[in-house]
Amino acid sequence: MPTGSMRVPILRFMDYKNTLNLTDTPFPMRGDLAKREPAWVEQWREKGVYQAIREASKDRPKFVLHDGPPYANGDIHIGHAVNKILKDIIVKSRNMAGFDANYVPGWDCHGMPIEIQIEKKFGKHLPVAEVQAKARAYALEQISRQKKDFARLGVIGDWDHPYMTMAFGNEADEIRALGRILEKGYVFRGLKPVNWCFDCGSALAEAEVEYADRTDPAVHIAFPFADRAALAQAFGLPEVGTGALVIWTTTPWTIPSNQAINIHPDFDYSLVKLSTALPTGELLLLAKDRVDTCLKEWGFEGEVIATCKGQALSLINFHHPLAGFDSAYDRLSPIYLGDYVTLETGTGVVHSAPAYGIEDFLSCKAHGVKDSDMISPVMGDGKYASTLAGFGGLSIWDANPKIVEALQQAGTLIKQEPHRHSYMHCWRHKTPIIYRATSQWFAGMDVTPKDGGHTLRETALDAIEATAFYPAWGRARLHAMIANRPDWTLSRQRQWGVPMAFFIHRETGALHPETPRLLEEVAKRVELGGIEAWQALDPAELLGSEAALYEKNRDTLDVWFDSGSTHATVLGGPGNGSSGSHGKSLSWPADLYLEGSDQHRGWFHSSLLTGCMLNGRAPYKSLLTHGFVVDGQGRKMSKSVGNVIAPQKVSDSLGAEILRLWVASTDYSGELTISDEILKRVVEGYRRIRNTLRFLMANLSDFDASTDLVSVEKLLDIDRYAISMTATMQADLLAHYDAYDFHPAMARLQTFCSEDLGAFYLDVLKDRLYTSAPKSVARRSAQTALLHITQTLLKLMAPILSFTAEEAWGILGQTTLKNQPAQASVTIFTHTYHALPDIDNATSLQSRWARLREIRAQVTRKLEDLRTAGGIGSSLQGEVDISATGDDLDLLLSVADSLKFILIVSRATVASGSGELQINVSASTHTKCERCWHLTPDVGVDPSRPTICKRCVDNLDEGALA
Repeated sequence: MPTGSMRVPILRFMDYKNTLNLTDTPFPMRGDLAKREPAWVEQWREKGVYQAIREASKDRPKFVLHDGPPYANGDIHIGHAVNKILKDIIVKSRNMAGFDANYVPGWDCHGMPIEIQIEKKFGKHLPVAEVQAKARAYALEQISRQKKDFARLGVIGDWDHPYMTMAFGNEADEIRALGRILEKGYVFRGLKPVNWCFDCGSALAEAEVEYADRTDPAVHIAFPFADRAALAQAFGLPEVGTGALVIWTTTPWTIPSNQAINIHPDFDYSLVKLSTALPTGELLLLAKDRVDTCLKEWGFEGEVIATCKGQALSLINFHHPLAGFDSAYDRLSPIYLGDYVTLETGTGVVHSAPAYGIEDFLSCKAHGVKDSDMISPVMGDGKYASTLAGFGGLSIWDANPKIVEALQQAGTLIKQEPHRHSYMHCWRHKTPIIYRATSQWFAGMDVTPKDGGHTLRETALDAIEATAFYPAWGRARLHAMIANRPDWTLSRQRQWGVPMAFFIHRETGALHPETPRLLEEVAKRVELGGIEAWQALDPAELLGSEAALYEKNRDTLDVWFDSGSTHATVLGGPGNGSSGSHGKSLSWPADLYLEGSDQHRGWFHSSLLTGCMLNGRAPYKSLLTHGFVVDGQGRKMSKSVGNVIAPQKVSDSLGAEILRLWVASTDYSGELTISDEILKRVVEGYRRIRNTLRFLMANLSDFDASTDLVSVEKLLDIDRYAISMTATMQADLLAHYDAYDFHPAMARLQTFCSEDLGAFYLDVLKDRLYTSAPKSVARRSAQTALLHITQTLLKLMAPILSFTAEEAWGILGQTTLKNQPAQASVTIFTHTYHALPDIDNATSLQSRWARLREIRAQVTRKLEDLRTAGGIGSSLQGEVDISATGDDLDLLLSVADSLKFILIVSRATVASGSGELQINVSASTHTKCERCWHLTPDVGVDPSRPTICKRCVDNLDEGALA
């Protein structure tokens, strides 16, 4: 050995495994998510991660996702988890895209469910002040429980300063919002049928109504002729004998309140002469198109003797069908024309009880029936008033069969049978509800406001057209609901709710002339003491000597007004009467509202109407809708079925990260299916991602980005390709993120990890990473590419796999990125997406390597055939000879020196051929290098190291010299 030279000593029996660059990482293969995640949640709190994000993003453009408030009652369920995880993914992705995306969680705190809990726990008929105090304490307790569970899901937000509809300032601003829509002319008081629940003892919002099957008596009832001369004239007959008009109904309980009959003006109606007379006579009147069906159903025989248009029957009177049962019902029911009458069922004739049907009410009002003349014997608890003849004191459901008996006794019952149908139910009590005319406060959908502008309905429909919908079908759904909805019933008869703080004249019922000023005075008191301040207020404090003339309105606002006005009470905004409780950190209008599909008739709906009344537009720019969660068989989650999957249980067993990955990997636009089997598949997908990260992290553990980074122009060609390929993947993912399409984003990410990295780039790279000299340009080039790939992956997956990305980022900051600013190492969420270096001629580079990968795939298949035949074991035992022409030949010759590494064989040659690409594989006959496992003729070229090849000798020598 020449003097001064440095050679690795003779190691005839050396374990060459120790000379490989088999670096390790503290990033473990097993995540142990369920055990470790709670500690990360606590660390985020202790390290002030939320505050760090706010500081990092403070000068960026805002992106506001306004949180639709969950109700402060009960533990969170899987639907809550889906909702909050989706919101968290969007907020984090927007922050990392360069926005200031603040997340302020909120809670809906007033309303019936909490009152019910207080009644269950403490009994009914408590003083109002006591109900309010206990309800407030109960809501706070529920919020604390839910907040903990939401944070456990990895959701980062302003948990220390959420908004609550029961916060004093929010309650006060809600009263101010009411005052503004009153001043604008949208609010009025009147008698009108509203959805009424006997168990709630209150009107219900449209969103609080659901439908379930129910069996009721279906009856055909005769209304005897009262004006036979008018009928004769209508039908063009000289005279008309005795008979009756026939209606069909499934609500016999409404018959005592009948005040009219409805028919369609354009339908044909027939007089049928029966072969056998009934107690009401020999004639029946019904729609012509229903005659044959009805006669057959009733078992009657008869013939049509005359026909006329419904228009000719307008205002003709008929006797009430219960007149023969009790003289109290001896009154007349006139025919009113109505386009809503159909021929699908019944007789083509509808009875009208204006106190218990919206169309009935509108029809009677249009024909001059006054509110005071409407017959409304059903009280708030579902029982008839004691003064109702024959049925006083009975509940309407108990009265149904008795009314049928009374009709039989009066001789006006044609037929009865049980009828199974879909019927309105209270979503809280699961009990049937009715339409009931009560004096309520309404927001008028078709009232022209004081400024003479468009009606609320017109403004809302225009606002829908200006809103972006995800998915797109949401637009038509919300449009149909707004186009067809009745006036909004704002008032409720509850105790735990924001008061409609009006002073009403005791005699006239009129509002105090200074109501706007008085509302502001009340709001100031509520701001200091909550809604309890209204309860304790002596009217004389505000009205002085007028106090005796006025009484405090006892109604509370619909709880949907509470949540629907949070854009004003929380975000603030122009013209909303306040800056909002979080107006400094948020802005109006919101960029996005995100809720379940039921909120088209709930929060989306009420927010739209309040926004249009207050500001003439929707309070959001976009609406995103997700579906409901079902089990593996497509069934809804139900305790009785036993298929409930609780998010707490999944977090405690598999980890919240698995829930997050499941949500992101599922198409939320329809039903989200979950089961133990599905979660197992999600776990497998997570492991593949984690294994990829572990490989990347391990091979970067000895790489210092401040000193070892290789410039782009010095990178190996395949490494430049890997960076360019990563940039394309990142662009694809960010486009999906921008469109809130997370399941294709996750599919793209997983494909990138498994195919682009695992099955190709990292597979090719292993030899260079493991066998090259540790500090060689070849290895540092590979590590430079790996660092860019790792940073890109971690930041892209951070919004979804938040715990994993944070864990890996922390380790990367302790090793490879240890010289970054201290603030940047607090959390990955203060960063924006990774800026990959520009690669010259990236398009042609990717095209070249795409073709190389196609050729590689063909080679792999031939090697697999050889392995199956027993010719080789691993691919490194194979040799490949390729002949090509044209572009393929030029491409293969350009990488001829590295082709065997790309193909992962021990020898690869390229020659000019003719025709199509020719690939020949064979087993190598050379000796295997103990260090790199390649089979080459130069194994043993260095006598001092007889079991390794020349390349490994050179790499060891280079490493020793470094």
